[in-house]
Amino acid sequence: MQSRMKINMISTADAIAAMTIGLMGSAHCAAMCGGIAGALSLGIDEKRQNKLPVIAGFHIGRILSYALIGALLGSVMVALAGHIQPFSVALRILAGLLLIAMGLYVANWWTGLRSLERVGVPIWSRLQPLTKKLLPVKSTAGALALGGLWGWLPCGLVYSALGWAVTADSTAGAAGRMLFFGVGTLPAMVTMSIAADTSRRLLQQQNTRRAAGLLLIGFGVWTLVTPLQMLAGGHTMDNHTNHQQHQHH
Repeated sequence: MQSRMKINMISTADAIAAMTIGLMGSAHCAAMCGGIAGALSLGIDEKRQNKLPVIAGFHIGRILSYALIGALLGSVMVALAGHIQPFSVALRILAGLLLIAMGLYVANWWTGLRSLERVGVPIWSRLQPLTKKLLPVKSTAGALALGGLWGWLPCGLVYSALGWAVTADSTAGAAGRMLFFGVGTLPAMVTMSIAADTSRRLLQQQNTRRAAGLLLIGFGVWTLVTPLQMLAGGHTMDNHTNHQQHQHH
């Protein structure tokens, strides 16, 4: 029972961390994606068609693309961790460090993560022409496709969240972290055409960003504790898990 509760607690903490990253970084997302979010309804005749399904389709496609990217890279990381034991410990240390880096990022104390955006430029240069063919958006299906492509837009926050997500113990865990990250970006993105200035002002308030940054840094430190204890004690993650299971039985 204790082991099961621990797994649930970690899963909940991952979801909270992922949504916090998305929510507090969404001011940055709004700056990069606000134009396309606002242009979604340009090709729609509001007298004949409800634009809400189109907006929903775009964001569903965007979030699902985050989950897909997380699953693809997560599966590679899980495979590597299964064959190279020290790699598993290194992944957990990387997860903690990335959470701390993202905490510093959303608090406006350090913005070095923006350099990660250069990594995705080659991929985006091939996908961007396809997005132009889908504009103006005139259907929910078109919006879904556009969102699926837009999720690959080079973004330092998305990439740093992805770097943390792929340190999960499973492919589903990596996809889930990115899914919750995408959900966290929804409040600012969806309200771009309704109350953009109000939501942006709230998210850009220094006290709000500092509080979220400290929360993420706390998650990062908490994530680092176990792998660092393993290294200090000369144990592997598998030995630690087996020892816990032996105690449980």
